[in-house]
Amino acid sequence: MAINLTINGMAVTVPEGTTILEAASSVNINIPTLCYLNLHEMKMNNHIASCRVCMVEVEGRRNLAPSCSTPVAEGMVVKTETHRAIEARRTMVELLLSDHPKSCLTCAKNLDCELQKLAAELGVRGIPFEGEETNHPKDTSSYSIVRDPNKCIMCRRCETMCTEVQTVGVYSGSGRGFHTVVQPAFGRSLIDTACTFCGQCLAVCPTGALTEVDHVGKVWRELNNPKKTVIVQTAPAVRVALGELFGEEPGTVVTGKMVAALRRLGFDKVFDTDFAADLTIMEEASELAHRLKHEETLPILTSCCPGWVKFFEHQFPDLLDIPSSCKSPHEMFGVIAKTYLAGKMGIDPKDMVVVSVMPCVAKKYEAARPELAIKPEIPDVDIVITTRELGRMIHEAGIDFKSLKDEDFDRPLGESSGASVIFGTTGGVIEAALRTAYEWLTGSTLENVEFESLRGMEGVKSAKVTINGRTLKIGVAHGLGNARTILEGIRAGECQLDAIEIMACPGGCIGGGGQPYHHGNIEILKARAEGLYKEDRDKPIRKSHENKEILALYDEFLGKPYGEKAHELLHTSYTARKKL
Repeated sequence: MAINLTINGMAVTVPEGTTILEAASSVNINIPTLCYLNLHEMKMNNHIASCRVCMVEVEGRRNLAPSCSTPVAEGMVVKTETHRAIEARRTMVELLLSDHPKSCLTCAKNLDCELQKLAAELGVRGIPFEGEETNHPKDTSSYSIVRDPNKCIMCRRCETMCTEVQTVGVYSGSGRGFHTVVQPAFGRSLIDTACTFCGQCLAVCPTGALTEVDHVGKVWRELNNPKKTVIVQTAPAVRVALGELFGEEPGTVVTGKMVAALRRLGFDKVFDTDFAADLTIMEEASELAHRLKHEETLPILTSCCPGWVKFFEHQFPDLLDIPSSCKSPHEMFGVIAKTYLAGKMGIDPKDMVVVSVMPCVAKKYEAARPELAIKPEIPDVDIVITTRELGRMIHEAGIDFKSLKDEDFDRPLGESSGASVIFGTTGGVIEAALRTAYEWLTGSTLENVEFESLRGMEGVKSAKVTINGRTLKIGVAHGLGNARTILEGIRAGECQLDAIEIMACPGGCIGGGGQPYHHGNIEILKARAEGLYKEDRDKPIRKSHENKEILALYDEFLGKPYGEKAHELLHTSYTARKKL
């Protein structure tokens, strides 16, 4: 049923159930918000109206109405720009600032803070109220996320994302009144919970209450250590988001400029994680083919997302035999760099530092997992920084990013296929695996390499692929809530699939917790995905098993895919963990 109303003198028609905020947005009328989070694509909205910043006047009502939670009604007349509404918004922001820490200049969210931005837009030039700042301890227990409850404005976005979208349920409000705080149960540290470190909480946090663990200082120190050879690898999703930090449109492919900037920063070698993504496909497709041939456990689940790996370790420990044993691409690259590459360069692995630039904060946790190390004192990957952290390093170094001329990755370990590029978006990993598995199992050429049914932002997708007379049922899920749906179906015997790709973050790595903040704008994620598909289409080779450097690596060093040496270096195991 359509509802007709008037907003600022403009006639508007929207479906029944639409809020005033959504109706205004449909005609490009901006109403400022803080607690609201638009997650329509995930069938979830955070409209608890806790911040009261989006207040508007509704004709016939005595009090102002929170537009984010007030449904439209037939004949409703709304005014968003009145003096009363604007003053109410300014007052709410002033009240929030009255008990907020005044450390904006040194805050990790400085210039990315929505509270800061809104205060500027509303012309807040003083704080007329005397508030009381809280003194909650900062949680720095994890390798990925820092919690500073003193900067929390109780918008509950993190709680909505963690509980409703990701279904992890780490955050909830505790305490009463001024002393209420959003935190894990019983005040536990994040490291002692079932947190997956996916970073979606910090991706939607409007202030500096949730930020990533900062490793920029570590990287600078290693770059300035003459005894170390420091190499860097960059994940596929970074190249379509990094440009946003320098004024480029979302989805702009900045691969060449990124490589040039990394060399300017002082890295001895610059490599592409896409190479290791091709390596992952060689192993994962081999594992799939092995399971099919020997009628072993199916479905096989992709394992390159560390947030998703920790999720199933906590939530589905009875299914640990289902996921692929393959390490993630950046971990595969790390171990190959410290064995094969170090040998070629004549370097002791202890003197090589591998830095990963990732769209993900869970990769920081992953790099610290003890089983992902050549030896206890030699981890596969030494330091992980996010896309945002790399952007900051480039700014700190005074590099004019936009004026850089494109440069290419170093060799060897620098060639990649189009299949590896699409790892960065939901559906890309399984699509890449199918391109290789099909040709290996049939012995014929796959002419159409694009599996359109596995693409897009739908939370759960499926497709059927016939290989050698057998129809494989393929599933794709992004977002841990969707992963839970599939896994519960597998556990109950109701979900009959042969291969499944799961990514913890909505949209896959393009929406990772370490990417430039998209503030819930799904259109940004779609643009980043299209940037990856464009790079895939432009690649001279589009199948992982046609990567000549990969083939040389097996011939010279690894032996056959899924063989003894490959299994020793490129595969891992999982651990059942408590659900708390």
